[in-house]
Amino acid sequence: MKKGILSGLLIVFLLSLAGFVWAQDDIQKEPSCKFCGMDRGKFAHSRMLVTYDDGTTLGTCSLHCLAIDLAVNIDKTPSSIEVGDFNSKNLIDAEKAFWVIGGNKSGVMTQNAKWAFEKKEDAEKFIMENSGTLATFDEAMKAAYESMYTDTGMIREKRKMKKMQGVGHQHQ
Repeated sequence: MKKGILSGLLIVFLLSLAGFVWAQDDIQKEPSCKFCGMDRGKFAHSRMLVTYDDGTTLGTCSLHCLAIDLAVNIDKTPSSIEVGDFNSKNLIDAEKAFWVIGGNKSGVMTQNAKWAFEKKEDAEKFIMENSGTLATFDEAMKAAYESMYTDTGMIREKRKMKKMQGVGHQHQ
């Protein structure tokens, strides 16, 4: 009897582990963001995956970097866009997700954070704890494009500072 229960628990554990690994497969295929080089595994809670109608895919670290790709590839039509759920880190349909814009939690590649949640109650709980505004995917994309200029300037300055710090350490 105990052996049967243990075997059952082991099977459930292995199946859930396989599901997690399968859900993270996009990170294995594209471990870093094409645009900024950030580790997509580290930013699994904000990562994006777009599949275009020609069958090509691209994984990014954030909505900011996805917006760059969508603008650069204006002649390609997305057939699906997925985003990491803020809590579970599993990929979910970005257009069906409940988005939170703003709040006091620092964003990824942006000063105006944009987070996605599979469940509306999770987004509402996040807003209660961190502030922000409930939004649709279209509203989150619009906000990403509206802040692109200032976000790009912020990123450029951060990289410049890191380079300067790196140069200083080499001379010591």
